[in-house]
Amino acid sequence: LSARRVAMVKNDKKDTGPAHQKGIVTVSALQNDHLTEIARKNWTPNTKDKNVNFSNDLISKIYNDEIKASKFNPRKIVLLEFSQYLECYLWPNFTPERDTNEFIMSIVVMVNEKFRERIPAWQPFIKNPKHFIHLLHRVLNLALNEEQISMIEQCSILQFLVNCFNSVEVDIVREQITKLVHIHIWSNLLPKQLDDILSKNKKLRKFWNQNETRIKANPGTGEAVKMQEMEQSFLWKMIHRFKKTLDRIDDEKNTEIDVDDIRYCERFVQLMIDLEALLPTRRFFNAVLHSSHLLVHCLLSSFIKSEAGSLFCQLVDMLKFYARFEIDDITGQPLTHTEVATRHTEHVIQLQKAAFKYFKESMKDFYLLNVSGVDSRKALTKQFSSMSKSELYRFAEFLHLVPELEGGEGKKGAMDGMEKEYLTETLILHCERRANQLQQLNEQPLYPTETVIWDENIVPYEHYSGEGVLALNKLNLQFLTLHDYLLRNFNLFQLESTYEIRQDVQDVLFRMKPWLHETNGNCVWGGWARMALAIDQFTIVEVAKPLVGEKSPAVVKADLQLNIGKRMDIRGEWESLRKHDVLFLVTCRPKAAVGTKFNPRMPFKDQIEVAYVRGAEVEGMLDPHGHVIEEFEAYEKKPQVVGDVRRWRVSLDPNQYRMDMENTVEKKSEDVYYTFNLVVRRDPKTNNFKAVLGTMRELLNTECVVPDWIHNLILGYGEPDQANYKKMTNVVDTVDMNDTFLDFDHVKESFDGYKVVGSEKKEKMIPPFAISFKDLQTVEGMRSTERTVEVRPVSRVPVTPYPHKVNRNKIRFTPAQVEAIKSGMQPGLTMVVGPPGTGKTDVAVQIIANIYHNWPNQRTLIVTHSNQALNQLFEKIIALDVDERHLLRMGHGEEGLETEKDFSRYGRVNHVLKERIRLLGEVEKLADAMGELGDVGYTCETAGHFYRYRVCRAWDDYLTSSKEEEGEGRDLIKNTFPFTPFFRDIEPLFSGVNESDRRIAFSCWEHISRIFLQLEEFRAFELLRNGRDRTEYLLVKEAKIIAMTCTHAALRRAQLVQLGFRYDNILMEEAAQILEVETFMPLLLQNPQDGRNRLKRWIMIGDHHQLPPVVQNVAFQKYSNMEQSLFARFVRLGVPHVLLDRQGRARAE
Repeated sequence: LSARRVAMVKNDKKDTGPAHQKGIVTVSALQNDHLTEIARKNWTPNTKDKNVNFSNDLISKIYNDEIKASKFNPRKIVLLEFSQYLECYLWPNFTPERDTNEFIMSIVVMVNEKFRERIPAWQPFIKNPKHFIHLLHRVLNLALNEEQISMIEQCSILQFLVNCFNSVEVDIVREQITKLVHIHIWSNLLPKQLDDILSKNKKLRKFWNQNETRIKANPGTGEAVKMQEMEQSFLWKMIHRFKKTLDRIDDEKNTEIDVDDIRYCERFVQLMIDLEALLPTRRFFNAVLHSSHLLVHCLLSSFIKSEAGSLFCQLVDMLKFYARFEIDDITGQPLTHTEVATRHTEHVIQLQKAAFKYFKESMKDFYLLNVSGVDSRKALTKQFSSMSKSELYRFAEFLHLVPELEGGEGKKGAMDGMEKEYLTETLILHCERRANQLQQLNEQPLYPTETVIWDENIVPYEHYSGEGVLALNKLNLQFLTLHDYLLRNFNLFQLESTYEIRQDVQDVLFRMKPWLHETNGNCVWGGWARMALAIDQFTIVEVAKPLVGEKSPAVVKADLQLNIGKRMDIRGEWESLRKHDVLFLVTCRPKAAVGTKFNPRMPFKDQIEVAYVRGAEVEGMLDPHGHVIEEFEAYEKKPQVVGDVRRWRVSLDPNQYRMDMENTVEKKSEDVYYTFNLVVRRDPKTNNFKAVLGTMRELLNTECVVPDWIHNLILGYGEPDQANYKKMTNVVDTVDMNDTFLDFDHVKESFDGYKVVGSEKKEKMIPPFAISFKDLQTVEGMRSTERTVEVRPVSRVPVTPYPHKVNRNKIRFTPAQVEAIKSGMQPGLTMVVGPPGTGKTDVAVQIIANIYHNWPNQRTLIVTHSNQALNQLFEKIIALDVDERHLLRMGHGEEGLETEKDFSRYGRVNHVLKERIRLLGEVEKLADAMGELGDVGYTCETAGHFYRYRVCRAWDDYLTSSKEEEGEGRDLIKNTFPFTPFFRDIEPLFSGVNESDRRIAFSCWEHISRIFLQLEEFRAFELLRNGRDRTEYLLVKEAKIIAMTCTHAALRRAQLVQLGFRYDNILMEEAAQILEVETFMPLLLQNPQDGRNRLKRWIMIGDHHQLPPVVQNVAFQKYSNMEQSLFARFVRLGVPHVLLDRQGRARAE
């Protein structure tokens, strides 16, 4: 585009401004506006005789005078939305006879507004679906109507279609929109293209033939045929309309360019991306997209290369990425690197065959070379540049990319619409070697640079209103593959972090007041900021050689020298920078003269120029000799650094360093790393983005093995209840409910609709109970339908002769809570939705305790969003009958635990060591009681020998003698029991009644056995002398219930996997407040065993009606739907959940 026309476009975009600012509606404006008065008279909920007052002319008047005349002013639309225009007036009165263009457009605009405000939009249509099909067909007709519908209206229609395709969970919408992307759209393909696709899949050919036969057998009436033709060709016609619009923008003869044309093109590409990024819509549409050569048309347009087309360019790049995504469109299976390479090789070989067929003599060098020698863009461009248009067309025809030539006039006509560069780009796009997606990701830096930080198309400012198109991924209901799922989340998490970084950097620079020196042109800092310091010196000290197969250096290290000043609090903060903390190195090039005042409320870029921003990770502070001071070194051994100058060793991003160096060489630009003049640090609590991004990139590089029973659900496919325990094959029909029930009546209350049968008389039905569910039992391969619950009291064997008080549950759980506990104990996915005060935490604690007692060898991972919730959960677990040596609290929030005991890693190690000493004392006491000489209680090993060779033999002798002398006298047990002296503090130990004494003898043996069993478990802590080794052993082997926050799980994943961490169950509290990817990552904190994930249960507890995950940038919230948690997405998908329905926190009144 010419410079004048680019300026015109930019000004036009600027004039329309951020529409949200014009759309702000106050209460007084709402009450005084004439639209409110019209609503009161005609359709508000309080209006009488709403249907009597209906007027089609009123709808046309409101649309033409208020909406269209104001260029779709959001303020007007918001007023109509507040008055319930759609629900109370438009849709109740809609009929095919009244379907004027204004009526249709009014409905489209109001539905779009509901989506913009994130309000459920389809409820009126679900309640009254009678004319919904007619409405959609009218919208499709308007989308193709170029004469009566203006471009700004077409943008609204496109937005409506985008909203429809993003609402696949709504039945009435899905039934209609899927017709637009059904297999019959392949009738738009070239015959050879269609034959190529069908020849590769026999089932697909059969499906196509059946569809064609069905259509021919039932041609339908004239109206039905028109609708069918519309559905078949709608997207094809829309693509051609888009091409015409893009050509109109590119046309230099067109002196006046309409900004609505640009918005239409941007919105249309957004629609194409959404169709490609969803498997049900992509399956048949992707072939149509490639056949239309839409990408070629976009890539060759002059608009995409202009400054005004920067957003369009980014959107086309996204479309290109998804159009070539590594997935089998038909089966939905991800393609391996080998399969991708095979497909690419086939394309190039076909090209070489065409060269052999048509240009046997002149292109020997081309068709005799191997594939890797001719498949690069550079090689293909060089080859095709010397060829004529007709020769290129023959190539494209051979590859079935263009219509066949028929000779004569037909030949001339077929090529008329295609320029040489168009054919060249078509061939190159089809045959060029595609960059490996993972390799591209691995070569990208994790830290944001100034280019991304201040690019509003990628990281919008906070004033985004939800109207415009952005070059951002969306998190909707479904994803193509796990790679796509992780990649979208990775990109959005990176950009959300970038937004927060931008806020911090801008705040610091406004405080620092960068001014231009009057004489030497250097930067002068006129202010001060707590989180930033001017750089004294920055030096690259190490650039290691790249690892084999990589481009970037293995390591890039630098020394950073700062003057930290005299204030002790600030000095302390800078000196307390820890290993792995992230800093940002900034090059500021001020334009403002000394003394200029900056206004933080005005745009930052207009006031301060930032040339470069680079991230760096702290390795440690340097001592006077240039050595890194170890973080955990004892204070007295740490070298003391005097003066105000401090130096740090930092690691730079190797990928970013390589890109900067290549840029310096190629463009002969300045070396970025000699220009930094400011360093910025951030709050450590919010500065862990690099570690989380590193974990996500690591997951993208690993073969993620998600449990089979949850894989499809995470991607959004399959039956919503496929992971529910009732559908699982390994369901447990009999479970010990431990102390869940307070009495037998409690059991009866809890299973309404079930027949509850006790195995004993009522007076003997004393908890704890084991419960058998008849409807979970399988008889001859079929699940039983008998709704009966068999209850059996469980007698616990005494584990010690000493009085022992067991902590019991005292809560009388409601039927809904019992169902949640029952579901949580079963394998599969359990979702519990609980409003505030309904006992979510108590349910979670009971599930954990029941799993702990039923399956003592299984390990349970507890994940929450906040440390506070984790601590509350932990305090309640401690209060139940759970052995404290099996509990472990990870992370830095354990100091908030309101308990006397320390449940952190080192606290648990100390507990184990103290308990070991106490138990060895008990062993000494037992040895004395048995008359054993020697220091058997010196270590766990000596105690183990004593147990095996002396204690067990004594017990076996007792068992033998008691059997031989059974029935001989009252004091048989008392006289033969070998450990009576050990229990001398219990007087009398035996009563003389043999049956009672036998039970006491077994409880004494259980008590002694447990001493040695625990010592055997503690033996590793004797062998491991290092504190870190002990904590790692505790985590991997000893702990059965491990608790951490989702952030800690993301940060520590690599270490946990390396240690061989294993777990069987995950319980997530506050699941609705956790970001989608932070919910997913805890599933993969362990390596698969034999190619399978060992996870058995996933319990999610939360309330999606409360606060969603915190996302600071409004654009990521609204446009990308980043604030949708995985929990909320599962609810939208219709995954079965238990709703806790009784409030226990508020008073009855």
